[in-house]
Formats: sequence, structure tokens, C-alpha cells
Amino acid sequence: MKQYRHITRAERLEIGILIKRGYSDQEIADVLGRNRSTIYRERDRNKTKGSYQPKKAHHKAYVRRKYAKYQAMRIVEDVKLREYIDTKLLVDEWSPEQIAGRLAHEAGLAKVTAPTIYKYIRSPYGRKLEYELQLAKKKRATKKKWQHKVTALEDRIFIDQRPEAANDRSQFGHWEGDFIVSGKQYGNTSLLVLHERVSRYTLIAKVEARTVAEVEDCLAEALAFIGNFESLTLDNDIAFTKHDELSQLIQAPIFFCQPYHSWEKGGVENINRLIRRYVPKGCDIASYSQEDIWNIQHKLNDMPRKVLNYKTAKEVFLEKQKEAMYA
Repeated sequence: MKQYRHITRAERLEIGILIKRGYSDQEIADVLGRNRSTIYRERDRNKTKGSYQPKKAHHKAYVRRKYAKYQAMRIVEDVKLREYIDTKLLVDEWSPEQIAGRLAHEAGLAKVTAPTIYKYIRSPYGRKLEYELQLAKKKRATKKKWQHKVTALEDRIFIDQRPEAANDRSQFGHWEGDFIVSGKQYGNTSLLVLHERVSRYTLIAKVEARTVAEVEDCLAEALAFIGNFESLTLDNDIAFTKHDELSQLIQAPIFFCQPYHSWEKGGVENINRLIRRYVPKGCDIASYSQEDIWNIQHKLNDMPRKVLNYKTAKEVFLEKQKEAMYA
């Protein structure tokens, strides 16, 4: 792959001449040996009063690059901001986008953009931080997934009959559930994950076995916190054979994905991938304490989400829950 190089002053002068001669962006790109999109961005970003003037364009580009470097230095010079960013990256494992989005809501801290945080990480001041972030990444070996035969569950209602308000996330209270299981060489200890579609709030329960009784106990305990279910979407696990009784317990309809179509309940599948950062595939879930599981749950629910305008799932869940109470 060719390494990108910034447009030079001489190239800008040539672009100005070719524009006056009526050349198109593609024709200018061919002459300069550049990509068409590079020429388009250059003309669009550095134009002055609707026209491209090479000298002014070069000055604008110079100022922009100098300002970008200064932005990264703002983090270095602001001790409080730097500590906040370092903590969120290393301890809370937030992305630069999440940090920048959250800073817009934080009082008493300077606002910086995600590209600025990336520049800080890659600067000489962030080399150690970048090294620690690289160490924190865990390589996951891809293993072949063997499909097990789905035990027939009678009288299921499939996901294509789920209310549109659940599908488009326009109504609070529609949940999805799934299991995260231990490695084959370990016991039957699993995690039952419940995920609310609007707020992205997640509940994680450690269960000793995937039995009907365990599932009922978990849902009964969750009811006290959740309040009301509007619906619950599950996969075709044997633990859900008595789904009629579960539906009566939560006083809401239960829907099922089509067999081997777990992607149909995308909300909980996405959160499972985040949980797997802390509970890797093939591990023994029994080795995790209840406090460990709660800490994972709190970390996920206290993480700002771009889709929530950088609010946390917990903040949105409590807002929606309060609205539901007074509705």
C-alpha cells in the first residue's frame, strides 16, 4: 500500500492552473498521480469564498495541521484531562470515540476530539500508553463451531411476530436473553445475559446449570429490578422448554429466533462480544466470583455509547424506567 503524502505547495499551484483550464477532478488527479478523492477533498476543504486559490489553500492547510498538533499538546499540558483519558483507555477500556463523546457531557474538563486523542496516543508523550494498550489486547484463536441439534420446543412464537416497537427500538421494555457457556472441559456453569433494546442496559446472572428452574429463579429476581417486561426474545435453548410458564412469570410474550439464527437477536449478541473481553471463550465460568460478574456488568452499563449520544446505558435505562413509572 502506498504511503500517503501531503499535497505540496507546488501541487497546489498546479491544481489552480488546471482548474482555470477547465480540468475535472479526475483529470487533475491523473496529471498529478493522485487519487480523485484527494483532489476533491483538497478543493473542498481549502477553498476560499467558493473558489480555489492556491496560496490561500496552502496557508489554510498549514494552519489546520499546526492546530491539530496543538490539540494533542493540550492533553499533555492538562494534567487532569490526561489522567482522565489514560484511566478511561487503560482501566475502563473505552475507545477514543467514547472518551471524546463523553467529554462533551463532563463538566470541568476540556473538550477534545477522537482524532486528537489518537494523536496524543501516537505522540512521544503517549508511547508508553500505546504500548500498554497493545499489551491489553488479547488474541483470540478462532475455533470451529459445531452446531448441536435444537431440541424441539413446542408452541413457540417466532421473532417475525415480534412487535415493530421492539424491532425499531421505539418502545422501552423489550428484552433479549442468551447464555454464555463454559468451555467443554469444564462444568455447566453459565452466564444468563438479559439486554434491553432501547437503553442497551445489561443484566448478567451466574447460573450453576442451564435448567428451567435456574432460569425461572433468575427472571423472578430480575423482575424486582426491571419492573415490567414488554417482551422477551430468546434462542432455542433446552432451558426454555417451559417458555409458557416463563411468559406467565414475566407477564409478557416470549419470542424465539429461528433455529441457528442467533443473529436475529442482535442486541444481546453484540453485548456478548463485549462480555467475552472479560470472560474469554473456552474458560471456566465457575472460576469467576459473583463480584467479578457484577463488576463486568457495571463496567458495561457505565460505558458511554455513541448510539446513545455518549450517555451510558445505565443513565438511559434509569431515565426510561422513570418515564414508564409516571406514564
